[in-house]
Amino acid sequence: MKGLATFVNLVDSLNEHIGRAVSWMTLLMVIITFVVVVLRYVYAIGWVWLQESYVWLHGIVFMLGAGYTLLHNGHVRVDIFYRPNSARYKAWIDLCGALVLLLPLVIVVFLVSFDYVAASWARLEESREAGGLPGLFLLKSVILVFCALIGLQGLSLACRSFLVLTGHPEFKPEDEETEPI
Repeated sequence: MKGLATFVNLVDSLNEHIGRAVSWMTLLMVIITFVVVVLRYVYAIGWVWLQESYVWLHGIVFMLGAGYTLLHNGHVRVDIFYRPNSARYKAWIDLCGALVLLLPLVIVVFLVSFDYVAASWARLEESREAGGLPGLFLLKSVILVFCALIGLQGLSLACRSFLVLTGHPEFKPEDEETEPI
């Protein structure tokens, strides 16, 4: 059990740090978008690479931030069935959801995207747009990193749920210190 607890804490810490780091990219996205708008509508200047940069950042934020979002229960749930129930019920739902829905989907996405990313790396793919950003293969690689981060967080969620079910109260969600009356 101590190994599971260590795994949960390591994965949670990893996604916490990555999520906080990636969140700064949203500020960069806003600044770049502002610059693009000012350049285009005030000075009639437009650079494709600059426009692509905030679109790429947007994709990176969502893909790399998905594990962080799962860590903080930010993904969509049917709360009318989930929120009012006990920590044990939630642990069962999280365990089954992670093992039956999340992890198989992550595996499928990884397997399907692996050849797609490898083909992009093989030709060092660049943007199709004239004046676009080089290194599209790097952006496509984020798909595999997404699978790793969300997969690890899904395993962490399953392990955390198992620990709650086996009587480790320190792994209950922070808002669930006491059982509902």
